Amino acid sequence: MTTSPGTAAYRAARDSLIGSTDSAGSADSAAEAAAAVDSFEWPAVGDTFNWATDWFDVIARGSSRVALWIVEEDGRSSQTTYDEMATRSDQLATHLYRLGVGKGDHVLLMLGNQFELWETMLAVIKLGAVILPTSTMLESHDLQDRIDRGAVRHVITNADETHKFDTVTGDFTRIAVGGAAAASDDTWVDYPDSLDPEATEGSARPSITTGRNDACLVYFTSGTTSRPKMVVHTQVSYPVGHLSTMYWLGLRPGDVELAISSPGWGKHAWSCFFSPWIAEATVFVYNYGRFDAAALRGQLESAGVTTFCAPPTVWRLLIQADLGARPSSLREIVSAGEPLNPEVIARVEEAWGLTIRDGYGQTETTAIIGNRPGDVVKPGSMGKPLPGVAVTLIDPVTGEAGSEGEICLDLSAGPVNLMSGYFGDADRTAAALRDGVFHTGDVASRDDDGFITFIGRTDDVFKSSDYKVSPFEVESVLLEHPAVAESAVVPAPDDIKLNVVKAYVTLAAGWEPTAETALAVLGHARSALPAYERVRRVEFGPLPKTISGKIRRVELREREDRAVLPGAEPLTGEWRDTDFPELGAGRR
Repeated sequence: MTTSPGTAAYRAARDSLIGSTDSAGSADSAAEAAAAVDSFEWPAVGDTFNWATDWFDVIARGSSRVALWIVEEDGRSSQTTYDEMATRSDQLATHLYRLGVGKGDHVLLMLGNQFELWETMLAVIKLGAVILPTSTMLESHDLQDRIDRGAVRHVITNADETHKFDTVTGDFTRIAVGGAAAASDDTWVDYPDSLDPEATEGSARPSITTGRNDACLVYFTSGTTSRPKMVVHTQVSYPVGHLSTMYWLGLRPGDVELAISSPGWGKHAWSCFFSPWIAEATVFVYNYGRFDAAALRGQLESAGVTTFCAPPTVWRLLIQADLGARPSSLREIVSAGEPLNPEVIARVEEAWGLTIRDGYGQTETTAIIGNRPGDVVKPGSMGKPLPGVAVTLIDPVTGEAGSEGEICLDLSAGPVNLMSGYFGDADRTAAALRDGVFHTGDVASRDDDGFITFIGRTDDVFKSSDYKVSPFEVESVLLEHPAVAESAVVPAPDDIKLNVVKAYVTLAAGWEPTAETALAVLGHARSALPAYERVRRVEFGPLPKTISGKIRRVELREREDRAVLPGAEPLTGEWRDTDFPELGAGRR
């Protein structure tokens, strides 16, 4: 297959990052590897580029390497090679084209971790259409919102999910995986059960040219504080931009990558689609209904997983169980989604001899900050800017750059791995890209060695008396206590201090929501935190989360605000430090 200049540039950029990762573990080569990363430049792929044809097909044709390996909870296992995936996605693209899917059309894709998800993403990209990945956990009202605001022309979902669309209105093609006959009504058409040569007999996949700035994906954010935003990524911002994510994950050709992530969210594209296939690695998926630490560890061992990415919630669950010995093939372990507490990193390192490398990015970006492969990890730090990323910290009040402030990307540096904007929302786009930088809405600090540490969302950080409180810092200390499996810290209004620190805590197994437990948690916080960050109130129970698993602190803040309104009922189940004379709590 003839490769384009864009493909050659893309490969050279990829190989330079893989080369620096390979040598990063050697003391003699570490400085050279760091210099190569620091001098990295995004590849010049040209004005026209299509990742599915200009990259994936090029590496896939004739390759017997396993591209995708899925294991079910009951032990069933299936695999497909790179070559098979390229062929099947070509045949599917032809089928979808016949059904009316054309360049620029918006395609809502609501599938689980199944082969059809990956081949459909490739096929839609090949057609120059735009994928709107959507979680299967959504209900009809959420889908109606996405159909309306997302200008959806086609929907692809499993037959057993079609009932959710019974009340959804709109002019869109309905395609059911698993047979239209099994769908809830006769408006659905079949996704092809078999993609063999007869499926495309008499025609070939249409040849579509896509520009580098053409839309490729529209992702809905998790909506932790408001209605989900619609993030537009182009043919380069995710497909090329995820070179940074591949590097952070530490992926190499032939690796087996397991990333625990649900389809429909940006992180799934990060670690289950683009990054592994950029590196020519195997995407390994373990589908389970209920989390089982022993079963997960067994899969890491039996599949020979080399790189493992999991969100903080999974890492916290793992350390609550018996971690056991390090899975024998495991080389790199990382975490993203929310900041990872130092206590978790220390516990895993003690058991496995591997250090979890934290990383940071948003749906609007690829990975932009991370602890790099081979680097010494500073506990609590997210690491340093990743290849090709220019990070600046801007004081939200003065607008000046410094060692602490909002994490921003310098637009003058031409960040390839940044969204083109929010679909249908020019005002939000302008606000996010104002003053020559992209505003993440997250606050962090940078030390003299260049390591960046997360402080909190701009709307999560609060003041108590005249001191600034970082919920993440308090939560990290709370997690050191064996009773705490997870926590969320919010301000509780106070007539003297403005706010005091309140912790909502999910208890670890074996602990009960009693006065004794409250005393133990408050006492730990009192001894381990400075006075201004000291937890004054605690409440036990499950934490409110988005369907993508992120804590909705906004709900907890609103609950606290309502509790102080005139005539409001006092909060039940709350323990205060003033309830325990032995703590010596007072107004200090």
